[in-house]
Amino acid sequence: MPKTDLDAIDRRIVSALQADGRLSNIDLAGRVGLSPSPCLRRVKRLERDGYIEAYRAVLRRDRVGLGFSVFVGVKIDGHANQRALGFEKAIAAMPEVVACHLVSGEADYFLEIVVPDLDHYRRFLVDKLLDLPIVREVRSNIAIQTVKAGAPLPLGHLEPPREARRSASRSAARRP
Repeated sequence: MPKTDLDAIDRRIVSALQADGRLSNIDLAGRVGLSPSPCLRRVKRLERDGYIEAYRAVLRRDRVGLGFSVFVGVKIDGHANQRALGFEKAIAAMPEVVACHLVSGEADYFLEIVVPDLDHYRRFLVDKLLDLPIVREVRSNIAIQTVKAGAPLPLGHLEPPREARRSASRSAARRP
């Protein structure tokens, strides 16, 4: 189990906020079993300590005219140098790129691109991505259907193993 400072209540807080970031503090406190003041203090600490990065509305891509998603494997010339950092900075500045991952395998980077249609993707590819001098090869995979996206992070690995929970509850029950 990874070392973390999240106790059981903190884990309930971040799970509840991942499911619904618009929960009022009063509703959140009720869900996690705290009164509002300590709940708000915990949320502020989780934000300050970097566990909670941001709150945002998740939009339906098709409703805002961005129904064309492409997953792109990019091979670059050179890796651990300033040119690679320049590539990352350029990619981060492109609004069409909603995710960028440094990966191992056939590609060096894996990008998720969101645009209105194939013509917009062609323009992005030719005018932006392939215009970067470090880009050696690009392989595009067009999404036919999105089955799952933007899911909350799985936090089950932060829970103590069941056996540890059972022995802790037995120990607590024996205390006077």
